[in-house]
Amino acid sequence: MSRPTPSRRPLSGEGPVILHAATDPRWLPLALERFDEVLVDHAHCEKKAAANALSMLQAYPDLPGLPAQMARLAREESAHLARVLDLMAARGLTLTKDAGDPYAQGLQKLIRTPAAERRMDRLLVAAVIEARSCERLSLLAEGLTDPALARFYGELAQSEDGHQSLFYRLAVTACGGEEAGVKERLEWMLAREAQVIVDVGLRAAIH
Repeated sequence: MSRPTPSRRPLSGEGPVILHAATDPRWLPLALERFDEVLVDHAHCEKKAAANALSMLQAYPDLPGLPAQMARLAREESAHLARVLDLMAARGLTLTKDAGDPYAQGLQKLIRTPAAERRMDRLLVAAVIEARSCERLSLLAEGLTDPALARFYGELAQSEDGHQSLFYRLAVTACGGEEAGVKERLEWMLAREAQVIVDVGLRAAIH
């Protein structure tokens, strides 16, 4: 079994979620070569991010701060989706049926069943996904030669960095402000995320 490469710099941003493994260096050339496929996948990612924010609001309306922040997040992710769809339209692309995301599906398997643990795990899985998205979008921003596209992906990477911090803070709030247990659980998840990203392999996709 392949071993993940340790991350040498926090491409996942400056927030609390620091990935244990960097993206395979072969991913960026593949993503740039098949950028149309990446765009379609990106649209699905933004769609699911907006839906997840609304799902969190539905599931945990009593968590202090969560409803308003998830409402804002859903609006922001929907705006990102609209911008990606505009890019696709300009390139003559249409949104295909969502084939699913094996990376996100792998992380969902880490979520425990009991209500309190499930709430924390859902928030932490969301934080980890945002951190990986931040890393991948940062790589695209560095690799794209079109200045407008590079700037767009740089802006999105900054947004994802803020989102991973938001979900982490909400996980701490969900645990009554006891951060030690949240950090321990996050590190456990990040160790498994590093293997999930290896198991999924190289794809012309955000994850």
